[in-house]
Amino acid sequence: MNLLEFMSMETENVVARLKSSGLFQTKGLIGGKWIDAYDGKTVEVYNPANGEVIASVACMGDRETKDAISSAYDAFSHWSKLTAADRSSRLYKWYNLLIEHEEELGQLITLEQGKPLKEAIGEVVYGASYIEYFAEEAKRVYGDILPSPMPDRRLFVLKQPVGVVGAITPWNFPLAMITRKAGPALACGCTIVIKPSELTPLTALAVAELALQAGIPPGVLNVVMGDAPKIGKALLESPQVRKLTFTGSTAVGKKLMAGAAETVKKVSLELGGNAPCIVFDDADLEVALEGSLAAKLRNSGQTCICTNRLLVQEGIYDRFINAYSNAVQSLKVGNGFSEGVDQGPLINEAAVEKVESLVHDAISQGAKVVVGGKRHNLGLTFYEPTIISDVKNEMLIARREIFGPVTPVIRFKTEEEAIQIANDTDSGLAAYLFTNNIQRLWRVSEALEYGLVGVNNHVSFSQVAPFGGVKQSGLGREGSKYGLDEYLEIKCICMGNMG
Repeated sequence: MNLLEFMSMETENVVARLKSSGLFQTKGLIGGKWIDAYDGKTVEVYNPANGEVIASVACMGDRETKDAISSAYDAFSHWSKLTAADRSSRLYKWYNLLIEHEEELGQLITLEQGKPLKEAIGEVVYGASYIEYFAEEAKRVYGDILPSPMPDRRLFVLKQPVGVVGAITPWNFPLAMITRKAGPALACGCTIVIKPSELTPLTALAVAELALQAGIPPGVLNVVMGDAPKIGKALLESPQVRKLTFTGSTAVGKKLMAGAAETVKKVSLELGGNAPCIVFDDADLEVALEGSLAAKLRNSGQTCICTNRLLVQEGIYDRFINAYSNAVQSLKVGNGFSEGVDQGPLINEAAVEKVESLVHDAISQGAKVVVGGKRHNLGLTFYEPTIISDVKNEMLIARREIFGPVTPVIRFKTEEEAIQIANDTDSGLAAYLFTNNIQRLWRVSEALEYGLVGVNNHVSFSQVAPFGGVKQSGLGREGSKYGLDEYLEIKCICMGNMG
């Protein structure tokens, strides 16, 4: 049996197990019912590790989305009036079900997204933590009483749910990007229409099935997938959708932001990054090596907070690159279900072609391949973990989000030069720095124009920390107590004749 035949058999076995668990859904969820596309159309979902079709799912469009919005709108009046304790209890049940099924959900993520199984199960635990956290925070949406300038007046501030939320989520974290939005939305009393990526809809549908099992009422959480432009247009044009939340590319985020202006929706956007990872001469080499590898190669480099530029100070440059190269060469590439695999495939052929184009452009301008630099001999969408040296910040590979396992390395001399290079971008999501100098640690952290800064670690961001960027990396924050505010409106009530 060759490798492709083995992977094909593995796919069939995983699908069979998922179907027996009841988590393998292929229809959209509208008003608590699993529904096919009205015109019967379907879209195929592929396993990026072997190119095989996993399933055909409903390919929905504007009509289904409008019905999902109506369902969410009708459910809002009931869900928003439940006590915070009631909503909290249901969210806790959802969290427990996610953890109970972490292995099956991890298998589903690996199947349609490609990341190693251990990493996929880690995503389930991480994603579930947002449901747990916001189950707790549901009971902590506080108002305020303000001192009035007039003796017979009283001023009260209420925080109320914004209404129906449209959530558009990406393929690279098909579970966590949903729970990070649905958790706070439902905790506040909002209802939601989720549009997952057409590349990875199966995880979203499994998560929705568990929400139903947890007692989330029909219509509170809906899922439509398929024709992205039509679904997006319906969400933008509907006056019943009062909030839009999106994780994805900056280009699409700008279009959604412009479209949301027509109905003046509340908007939060988590967009692309161009993360610098700065290693100073005084850094602990082992700490910097471990942290920079994790910051770059998680999910095969397919995350918005992955290191996009590795800046290494000249005094440690050669020693660090040698150690980094040795570590990269030891990584095991393969099917995410195989034991000991560190890196899976890229999501599709377009992703590989983008990486190839950026690498070729850098080489043509004088950069050098230290390790890798080409497709992996496994074929399909596997790409070798790659290091490119002698990179200049003007090269495309340092200007555009790579979204692949390629590390461009830039040499720098001074702290000021490192800060200048790091901030020379329109993006501002995540940045990393490694140093043992306390004064430098604070200076550089404050000087970096980024919403997230990891110091001497690769920042495994958690549910208690605010996640989001500045500049063209987005608006708003997800996670933490600040994440609730994205789904709330503030109402001031003035009472007279109180003297």
